[in-house]
Amino acid sequence: MRILGLDPGSRVTGFGVVQMLRNGRLQYVASGCVRAPSTTLAERLKTIYEGIDEIIATYQPTVLAAERIFMARNADSALKLGQARGAALCAGINAGLAVSEYSATEIKNTVVGRGRADKRQVQHMVRALLNLDRTPPTDAADALACAICHAHVTVGRAALRRGLARHVAASGIA
Repeated sequence: MRILGLDPGSRVTGFGVVQMLRNGRLQYVASGCVRAPSTTLAERLKTIYEGIDEIIATYQPTVLAAERIFMARNADSALKLGQARGAALCAGINAGLAVSEYSATEIKNTVVGRGRADKRQVQHMVRALLNLDRTPPTDAADALACAICHAHVTVGRAALRRGLARHVAASGIA
Protein backbone atom coordinates (compact mmCIF):
# COMPACT_ATOMS: atom_id res chain seq x y z
CA MET A 1 0.00 0.00 0.00
CA ARG A 2 1.31 3.42 -0.94
CA ILE A 3 -0.31 6.23 1.02
CA LEU A 4 -0.58 9.88 0.02
CA GLY A 5 -1.14 11.99 3.12
CA LEU A 6 -2.43 15.55 2.78
CA ASP A 7 -2.44 18.56 5.07
CA PRO A 8 -4.71 20.87 3.07
CA GLY A 9 -4.36 24.64 3.14
CA SER A 10 -5.58 27.43 0.89
CA ARG A 11 -2.05 28.78 0.43
CA VAL A 12 0.16 25.77 1.28
CA THR A 13 -0.95 22.14 1.01
CA GLY A 14 1.49 19.68 2.51
CA PHE A 15 1.88 16.22 1.02
CA GLY A 16 3.66 13.10 2.15
CA VAL A 17 3.95 9.70 0.50
CA VAL A 18 4.86 6.56 2.42
CA GLN A 19 5.03 2.94 1.34
CA MET A 20 3.83 0.20 3.66
CA LEU A 21 6.18 -2.74 3.23
CA ARG A 22 5.17 -6.40 3.56
CA ASN A 23 6.84 -6.59 6.97
CA GLY A 24 4.58 -3.79 8.23
CA ARG A 25 7.30 -1.16 8.28
CA LEU A 26 6.88 2.21 6.65
CA GLN A 27 9.24 3.60 4.05
CA TYR A 28 9.49 7.27 3.17
CA VAL A 29 8.87 7.98 -0.52
CA ALA A 30 8.46 11.76 -0.86
CA SER A 31 7.10 14.88 0.78
CA GLY A 32 6.78 18.57 0.12
CA CYS A 33 4.31 21.36 -0.40
CA VAL A 34 2.03 22.63 -3.12
CA ARG A 35 2.26 26.41 -2.87
CA ALA A 36 -0.63 28.36 -4.33
CA PRO A 37 0.09 31.80 -5.77
CA SER A 38 -1.24 34.92 -4.10
CA THR A 39 -3.95 35.45 -6.68
CA THR A 40 -7.66 34.76 -6.67
CA LEU A 41 -9.08 31.88 -4.66
CA ALA A 42 -10.17 30.18 -7.89
CA GLU A 43 -6.58 30.26 -9.22
CA ARG A 44 -5.26 28.91 -5.90
CA LEU A 45 -7.77 26.03 -6.01
CA LYS A 46 -6.72 25.22 -9.57
CA THR A 47 -3.06 25.16 -8.49
CA ILE A 48 -3.86 22.85 -5.57
CA TYR A 49 -5.86 20.47 -7.77
CA GLU A 50 -3.18 20.37 -10.48
CA GLY A 51 -0.40 19.98 -7.91
CA ILE A 52 -2.04 17.02 -6.20
CA ASP A 53 -2.93 15.52 -9.58
CA GLU A 54 0.76 15.72 -10.59
CA ILE A 55 1.87 14.18 -7.27
CA ILE A 56 -0.55 11.29 -7.81
CA ALA A 57 0.75 10.74 -11.36
CA THR A 58 4.37 10.86 -10.16
CA TYR A 59 4.19 8.69 -7.02
CA GLN A 60 1.23 6.41 -7.85
CA PRO A 61 -0.35 6.15 -4.37
CA THR A 62 -3.02 3.51 -3.81
CA VAL A 63 -4.91 5.47 -1.14
CA LEU A 64 -5.26 9.05 0.04
CA ALA A 65 -5.49 10.13 3.69
CA ALA A 66 -6.39 13.72 4.53
CA GLU A 67 -6.68 15.76 7.66
CA ARG A 68 -10.24 16.80 8.47
CA ILE A 69 -11.02 20.46 8.91
CA PHE A 70 -11.29 21.75 12.44
CA MET A 71 -13.65 24.62 13.13
CA ALA A 72 -11.69 27.84 12.95
CA ARG A 73 -12.69 31.07 14.68
CA ASN A 74 -12.82 32.88 11.36
CA ALA A 75 -15.65 31.55 9.17
CA ASP A 76 -14.09 32.98 5.99
CA SER A 77 -10.81 31.15 6.67
CA ALA A 78 -12.67 27.91 7.40
CA LEU A 79 -14.59 28.23 4.14
CA LYS A 80 -11.41 28.80 2.09
CA LEU A 81 -9.72 25.88 3.82
CA GLY A 82 -12.71 23.68 3.03
CA GLN A 83 -12.57 24.66 -0.61
CA ALA A 84 -8.83 23.94 -0.79
CA ARG A 85 -9.39 20.59 0.86
CA GLY A 86 -12.16 19.84 -1.64
CA ALA A 87 -9.87 20.62 -4.57
CA ALA A 88 -7.20 18.27 -3.18
CA LEU A 89 -9.68 15.48 -2.46
CA CYS A 90 -11.23 15.80 -5.93
CA ALA A 91 -7.82 15.19 -7.48
CA GLY A 92 -7.56 11.95 -5.48
CA ILE A 93 -11.11 10.85 -6.20
CA ASN A 94 -10.72 11.58 -9.92
CA ALA A 95 -7.61 9.37 -9.89
CA GLY A 96 -9.68 6.54 -8.39
CA LEU A 97 -8.10 6.64 -4.93
CA ALA A 98 -10.00 5.60 -1.83
CA VAL A 99 -10.08 8.53 0.59
CA SER A 100 -9.84 8.32 4.38
CA GLU A 101 -10.08 11.27 6.73
CA TYR A 102 -8.66 11.82 10.22
CA SER A 103 -8.94 14.64 12.71
CA ALA A 104 -5.80 16.44 13.82
CA THR A 105 -6.27 14.91 17.28
CA GLU A 106 -6.47 11.37 15.85
CA ILE A 107 -3.32 11.94 13.80
CA LYS A 108 -1.33 13.40 16.69
CA ASN A 109 -2.53 10.70 19.07
CA THR A 110 -1.47 7.96 16.64
CA VAL A 111 1.91 9.44 15.73
CA VAL A 112 2.99 11.21 18.93
CA GLY A 113 0.83 9.51 21.55
CA ARG A 114 -0.76 12.79 22.60
CA GLY A 115 -3.66 14.44 20.80
CA ARG A 116 -2.55 17.94 21.75
CA ALA A 117 1.04 17.56 20.57
CA ASP A 118 2.65 20.65 19.07
CA LYS A 119 4.13 20.96 15.58
CA ARG A 120 7.71 20.31 16.75
CA GLN A 121 6.67 17.05 18.44
CA VAL A 122 4.93 15.89 15.26
CA GLN A 123 8.00 16.77 13.18
CA HIS A 124 10.28 14.92 15.62
CA MET A 125 8.18 11.74 15.61
CA VAL A 126 7.74 11.75 11.82
CA ARG A 127 11.49 12.04 11.44
CA ALA A 128 12.06 9.20 13.92
CA LEU A 129 9.35 6.87 12.58
CA LEU A 130 10.47 7.25 8.97
CA ASN A 131 14.18 7.32 9.80
CA LEU A 132 14.71 10.62 7.97
CA ASP A 133 18.08 12.35 8.00
CA ARG A 134 16.47 15.78 8.50
CA THR A 135 13.30 17.25 9.91
CA PRO A 136 10.61 17.90 7.28
CA PRO A 137 8.89 21.32 7.12
CA THR A 138 5.73 21.54 9.24
CA ASP A 139 3.18 21.19 6.41
CA ALA A 140 5.00 18.20 4.93
CA ALA A 141 5.46 16.66 8.40
CA ASP A 142 1.72 17.01 9.09
CA ALA A 143 0.95 15.30 5.77
CA LEU A 144 3.41 12.49 6.52
CA ALA A 145 1.84 12.13 9.97
CA CYS A 146 -1.55 11.73 8.31
CA ALA A 147 -0.16 8.99 6.05
CA ILE A 148 1.45 7.26 9.07
CA CYS A 149 -1.85 7.47 10.95
CA HIS A 150 -3.67 5.81 8.06
CA ALA A 151 -1.09 3.04 7.91
CA HIS A 152 -1.41 2.34 11.64
CA VAL A 153 -5.22 2.42 11.54
CA THR A 154 -5.23 0.06 8.54
CA VAL A 155 -2.89 -2.40 10.27
CA GLY A 156 -5.00 -2.23 13.44
CA ARG A 157 -8.24 -2.91 11.56
CA ALA A 158 -6.68 -5.85 9.71
CA ALA A 159 -5.44 -7.34 12.99
CA LEU A 160 -8.89 -6.89 14.50
CA ARG A 161 -10.52 -8.66 11.52
CA ARG A 162 -8.03 -11.55 11.77
CA GLY A 163 -8.64 -11.87 15.50
CA LEU A 164 -12.39 -11.79 15.04
CA ALA A 165 -12.21 -14.40 12.28
CA ARG A 166 -10.12 -16.68 14.53
CA HIS A 167 -12.57 -16.16 17.37
CA VAL A 168 -15.56 -17.00 15.15
CA ALA A 169 -13.80 -20.07 13.75
CA ALA A 170 -12.80 -21.28 17.23
CA SER A 171 -16.29 -20.77 18.66
CA GLY A 172 -18.01 -22.59 15.80
CA ILE A 173 -20.29 -19.64 15.07
CA ALA A 174 -21.45 -19.77 11.48
